[in-house]
Amino acid sequence: MKELQYLNKYFVKYKFHFLLGIIMTIASQIFSLYTPKLISKSFMVIEDFHKNGLSSQAVKAELIHNIIWVLITTLIAGVLRFLMRQTLIVMSRHVEFDLKNEVFKHYEVLDQNFYKRNRTGDLMNRISEDVAKVRQYVGPALMYSINTFISFTVVIIYMYNVSPRLTLYTILPLPILAFIIFKLSQEINKRSTIFQQYLSTVFSFTQEIFSGIRVVKAYGLEKQYKNNLDDIASESKAKSLSLAGVQSLFGPLMIALIGISNLIVIYFGGMMYINGTIKSIGTIAEFILYVNMLTWPVTSIGWVSSLVQEAEASQKRINEFLKIEPNIKNKTTDSNPRGEKANKKTTIQGDIEFRNVSFTYEDTEITALKGISFTVKKGETLAILGKTGSGKSSILSLITRMYDIKEGTITIDGKKIDEVNLYDLRKSIGIVPQDAFLFSDTIKNNIKFGKENATDEEVIDAAKKAVVHNNIIHFKKQYETILGERGITLSGGQKQRVSIARAIIKKPEIVLFDDCLSAVDTETEEQILNNLLEITKDKTTIIVSHRVSSAKNADKIIIIDEGQIIQEGTHNQLVNQKGYYAELYLKQLSEKELN
Repeated sequence: MKELQYLNKYFVKYKFHFLLGIIMTIASQIFSLYTPKLISKSFMVIEDFHKNGLSSQAVKAELIHNIIWVLITTLIAGVLRFLMRQTLIVMSRHVEFDLKNEVFKHYEVLDQNFYKRNRTGDLMNRISEDVAKVRQYVGPALMYSINTFISFTVVIIYMYNVSPRLTLYTILPLPILAFIIFKLSQEINKRSTIFQQYLSTVFSFTQEIFSGIRVVKAYGLEKQYKNNLDDIASESKAKSLSLAGVQSLFGPLMIALIGISNLIVIYFGGMMYINGTIKSIGTIAEFILYVNMLTWPVTSIGWVSSLVQEAEASQKRINEFLKIEPNIKNKTTDSNPRGEKANKKTTIQGDIEFRNVSFTYEDTEITALKGISFTVKKGETLAILGKTGSGKSSILSLITRMYDIKEGTITIDGKKIDEVNLYDLRKSIGIVPQDAFLFSDTIKNNIKFGKENATDEEVIDAAKKAVVHNNIIHFKKQYETILGERGITLSGGQKQRVSIARAIIKKPEIVLFDDCLSAVDTETEEQILNNLLEITKDKTTIIVSHRVSSAKNADKIIIIDEGQIIQEGTHNQLVNQKGYYAELYLKQLSEKELN
């Protein structure tokens, strides 16, 4: 139960639901206990009729009176039980909602290294399946635990008041019950943890296959991956059956122990009636009803214990992620990720400086940058060229502070980047990534992702500047066209241009283009670049590219090779220097002439 202590804050938050649910449970149990008493009274009346010659009219009147009260008290108990469910189960739904939001918000602040270490399927499993298991603990498990405890307490008190000795005989099987529950609960916790971990493997595998289904089909590997999934699913089934096998022992064992308690009541109660210790046969009937009232609470102990152990295993997995601290932290407390409660806002002008910056990826230990130094002033455009894997994209990742550096200094407007409010920094940046990612939403909403309150006119204007408007209007639903997952509906070039529109609609102070025109033909590229010259004239712009055509209009150009700057200057300076840039220029010029 140690891991589940994390949920105590939610019980405090929803204390009124919790306390009201307990009150309803106590009240419903008290009204339920009227039935055995009334039936016992009915038996006593019938005995008086046979032994003392009570009139049949009096017996009939008493029985009708008792039946009416049984109906009334049962109805009241039923209504109270309904209200009990409405308070405690509704509380569990609130907790589920809050916990999912908490996990999601934590996912949002975790850094890139976390997402490199963990698979998407596992993240999804923890926020869905594991949270659902925890809700079962907060809702049904808690409700039936309270119900069972109150039932036992109230019923045993009533039984003791009627006959202490017969009560003692009746509860003899309880220590055996407690021992069985303890042992089985340990085994369920162990097997549930294994099953939940393996379920994450299944989620991750299927998620990857669905995401890469085009590649699987292109290589004709459907059968192979089907066989792989069969193997994983078979192993998952074995883990599930192993867990179910232990869980299935609870029900029969609980019912068997209740049956033994009934036999004890009948035997010892009968002997006590014969000896005159019990005055009425109605007492035995009353005790049998009491024992049977405990049948569901006792039977539910197994189910509840199983729910608690599964929730414990799931909460442990959730806590593992919630305890992870992000490496990238906002050192200022001016605002939160959503920009709420901001006391003061950091205004970003756009001056960027790298001073002797070196950077190594922690997960791979690959040194991406070595002693990089450059300056970009507001309104200037810097182009970065180089071979694949030379470290170009790493520079953009450092500017957006996806990673922190250990060597050198990066400044924004003369201030160290880690001293600038993280959320204000990222809000001031519009980035078009190398791998254009689009959401499964309309084209309009994908463009508005850069500016949620943008008007339709602004969306169309951004699309025109990105030279994608003419493509969009040829779709049947135009800007309301729903894109498939990751924008699969569009071609590579169209996805890149929608990403460009998403960045420029934001009107940021810093614009970063990470090889975002690679899937665009040279004519369209020329149109986009001409539009960008107007859009970015008063903004800081960094363009990462493999094409000289994307870099030729930049104020500064740097060439990176193996993480180091090997050339820098303007287009005119570099084409007249012997080196990588001049060679690339001549090569691409020849290709253009051939085309």
